[in-house]
This record gives sequence, structure tokens and C-alpha cells, in this order.
Amino acid sequence: MTVVDLPVARVPGPANARVDVPEVRRLRYDLDQRPFLVLFETTRACDLACTHCRAEAQPACHPDELTTAEVTGVLDDLAAAGPPRSIVVLTGGDPFKRTDLTTLIAHGSAAGLAMAVSPSGTPLATEANLAAVRTAGSGAVSFSLDGPEASTHDAFRGVPGSFALTVDACRAARRVGLRLQVNSTVTAGTVDALPEMARLVRDLDAGLWSVFFLVSTGRGRQLGALDADGIEDVLHLLADVSPHLALKTTEAPQYRRVLHQRAEAGPGGPPDPRGPLYRRLHDRMAAAFEEPSGTAVPAPTHGGDPDRSRRAPLAVGDGSGVVFVSHIGDVYPSGFLPLTVGNVRDHPLTEIYRSSAVLRALRDRDRLGGRCGRCEFRQVCGGSRSQAYAATGDPMAEDPNCAYVPAG
Repeated sequence: MTVVDLPVARVPGPANARVDVPEVRRLRYDLDQRPFLVLFETTRACDLACTHCRAEAQPACHPDELTTAEVTGVLDDLAAAGPPRSIVVLTGGDPFKRTDLTTLIAHGSAAGLAMAVSPSGTPLATEANLAAVRTAGSGAVSFSLDGPEASTHDAFRGVPGSFALTVDACRAARRVGLRLQVNSTVTAGTVDALPEMARLVRDLDAGLWSVFFLVSTGRGRQLGALDADGIEDVLHLLADVSPHLALKTTEAPQYRRVLHQRAEAGPGGPPDPRGPLYRRLHDRMAAAFEEPSGTAVPAPTHGGDPDRSRRAPLAVGDGSGVVFVSHIGDVYPSGFLPLTVGNVRDHPLTEIYRSSAVLRALRDRDRLGGRCGRCEFRQVCGGSRSQAYAATGDPMAEDPNCAYVPAG
């Protein structure tokens, strides 16, 4: 049985203030038996043309997309696994392109699943549509913002006006009572806007900021990713922000290792871990979380949960607690790791998750290669399997985007 058991840091803030967080965050969940998080690509249809798009989305729906009955069948299979039940995120493409979206949400919610939706920032993301999503049973919604202003975000998304539409949709989501997650992709071209981006996420009253680190797949091959040292600097910047804003990283699980190291080192973190990118952005990041008086901005409440911003990210990742279902039913360890492990038209998702040789290997951190296999933090981090595969073609190889050299 694989149980997520994550010690959590006492992390210094932007002004080196000590912020106490719980020593351990535990998720009592058997990751060998069922996925904790299911990312369900309901469609690849989308009206954006994002430069980093994993799905290489198209304007029209694919003729072989899973039907309503097929999608609800997968939801029933997940629900039948019993509690604790999976979180299901209906994503895309743009799930608002599916005319049966509220039917799918209502079905999953009635079955006891925690349902969430990840739409695109387009004219379809209206307050009325978001209210319908909330009424159907979704508790949360996520939108992607990749810059703090229109010029950056719209260039990334490929459609003028997307920034304004997305910001309006984020605010509308909060008005109708949805919890808000903001997703931001970090590249060499967007990293300098992180301080302003962090402040925008906070001002939108987001309950969670998910910082994506670019994986060179799909359209993302055209963009410039940060190197390992640059990623390390960004992870320390995010640790600075964590007392003020709930956040997690996607495809950079070494953030959890950074939190451990900073907790063990005490005030100021490990000896001189920060490089030129960190030093360049640190003062601006600190200023983004100060009021004009110079006092630190208090942590947002996110609808009455003041401790939400102090929770550490959970130790789940590609194939280990996370699984991705494509619009035609193919199952992958994640949307960024293109190894098909089955199809829900042939076998139940829970059966695929439990029995796939690939997924079972990904859940065994002792089988990792290179530095990841020798790393004393492998049970907490394990490296990004998507980054390893994109670089080497081997999902069990070391993560080339990690700068840490194991002690052993």
C-alpha cells in the first residue's frame, strides 16, 4: 500500500519572517488501488491557439469523442471503488464545447465524486455558464493565466482579448461560489513576470496557484524551458510566497524537496541555494506581497479557510495518484507523458490503473534511475516522469530539470 505521508516545512516568507505550518500533512489514500486525481479530457475542441498546448487543440470536436454514456460509465467505475473517492477534473480543449457538460458534472457529483472543471478563457466562460456548472455540482474551477497583463497572456494563448476574458471569468467564478484555481506555465519567456503574476493570483482570490513547468511536448516544443538551475531558483521564490498564497507545482515535484531542505535548515533556508534568477526576482516578489505601508499582505481566506495558504502540496504525480483520460478514451500517466496504458472503451479505468505495468512501475520510486533513484528525497519527490520521458524517452530516468545532487 502506497500512502502519501508528506512532512511539511516551516518556510521563511519574502521578508524572512518565520511562518509556522503543520509539520506533517497526511493523505490516507491507497495510491495502488485508485487514482487520487483523474484529469478527464472531455474534448480537444477549443477556440484558443496556445503556444504550449499539449493537446494541439482544434476548433471542432473530434467525431470519435467519448459519448455521454461512455463518460458517465467511467465516472460510475470510479465511484464504485468506494471512499475515499477520486477528484475528477473535466478538462480539454475547452469542456464548455461539450453540450452535455452539466450532465456529466451532475452525474459524477451524484455518484459521490468531487467534480471540477477546467475551461478556457473564451466567450463561453460566462457567468451564466459558470453558475450552471456550480448548480450541477462542481465545487471548483480552474483557469489558465500565463501573464499579469494582456500583452503577455494573449501572446501565449494566441488570441487577442483572452486575458480580459479569463480575468472576468475568474471573478465570475468567485461570485457564483466556485473555488478558483489559477494555472500558470513558466517558461524562459514568462519567468520574469512571476512576481506580478503571483500578486494577480492573490488579488483574484484564488484558492490555489498551480505553477506549471513547461514539458517539451505538443506545441510546447516551440517554447524555451528554464534550465535546472533556473527552476531551482523559481522553486525557492515559490517557497517564499507560500505563506501568503496556496500553491503547488506541476511537473516540478522537487518543490517538495525544497520545502524539506528549507525546514531542516531553519531561518533563511539552506546555505546560499539561490542563483542569479532568484536574486533578480526576489525583491520584486517581496514587494508584490506588501501593502503600501510596508506590511506583509495577509494570507487570503479563500471563502473562510485562512489555513488554506499554509498547506504543502501532496506527494502525487504522473501515474502515482494521477491519471489522464483522453477525449477518445486512451489512458496515460498524465497529459504530458504520452505512453498509452489502455483505453476505457476496452477496460474499466480502475482496472487499468491497478494493473498497468507502466503505472505500477511509476508508483515504485525504488525503480527510478540515475540521480532520482539514488536521491534521499525520492519518496517525497520522485522527479517529474514527464520531464524524464521528454528528455530521454525513458519515464523511469532521472529528471534532467532537477539541480539537486543526492547525498549518497
